[in-house]
Amino acid sequence: MVIVVVALILGAILGVFFFIPRDRKSGDSKRVQSNAKSNKASKIYSKAEVSLHNKRDDCWIIIKTKVYDVTSYVEEHPGGDAILDHAGDDSTEGFYGPQHATRVFDMIDDFYIGDLQQ
Repeated sequence: MVIVVVALILGAILGVFFFIPRDRKSGDSKRVQSNAKSNKASKIYSKAEVSLHNKRDDCWIIIKTKVYDVTSYVEEHPGGDAILDHAGDDSTEGFYGPQHATRVFDMIDDFYIGDLQQ
């Protein structure tokens, strides 16, 4: 019984290291910089305009009705090039897939650049 309790406690402690974002200020870690325009009014983008940003070095995505410039995150994406599967297009389904930890929902706001034209 004691072994089970100790294993659960150790599992919880180790789990914290995997689910809490690390401080990325160390020397060899790159810091992900958002391309989002802060302190500006929301801009409205057409689907055609978003579709032009469909490359590794220029990657915008649509999630629901919002547009995000995730160019600076492409190389950091834990899922590799999967983020490019819908570059310049609607990524809503993939974004809400089971592969994403809940912290992704907080992170995405850093990349917001505007709304999709309805």
